[in-house]
Amino acid sequence: MKVLLDFLPLLIFFVAYKLWGIYAGTAALMAATVAQMAIVYAMEKKLSLMHRATLVLILVFGTLTLLLQDERFIKWKPTVLYGAFAVVLAVALWGYRKNFLQIMLGAQISLPDAVWQRLTAAWVLYCLFMAVLNGVMATMFSTDAWASFKLWGFIFPVVFVLGQGVYLMRHIELPQEEGEQT
Repeated sequence: MKVLLDFLPLLIFFVAYKLWGIYAGTAALMAATVAQMAIVYAMEKKLSLMHRATLVLILVFGTLTLLLQDERFIKWKPTVLYGAFAVVLAVALWGYRKNFLQIMLGAQISLPDAVWQRLTAAWVLYCLFMAVLNGVMATMFSTDAWASFKLWGFIFPVVFVLGQGVYLMRHIELPQEEGEQT
């Protein structure tokens, strides 16, 4: 359900873009993202850092796109978002010795420290890959190709998250029942 909720603004953008162009698509994306975040907030009573960053960047880059009538802003939003997350995760992990993924998810998932390190490194590499890929699509291809990539490129995060799930299943430390021996 969460994946569908995350996919919905992108789908709305794509439909509006195909029917009315990049500026209508951008406005639709902005409205759909605000609605999405309202639903997430109603369900969870909070917005994650990723949700807040996404909302702010879509509103800022979308507003710039609409006010300046320049599609480059909305096309570069994913590169900025992915690049920022890669930098934040990398600097925190290797510069400050803080693992943000472990801080955010450690209460929900118990993993050995080495697994948290590898998981964060994988997210850094994934975010860098997606930032570069979007940058290439935004600069070297048409807006139509970029918009199609945004829709069909959603497979990248789905495959990455599923791969993370498979990897984590081997390492999750399940809580022991009382009286159970190891």
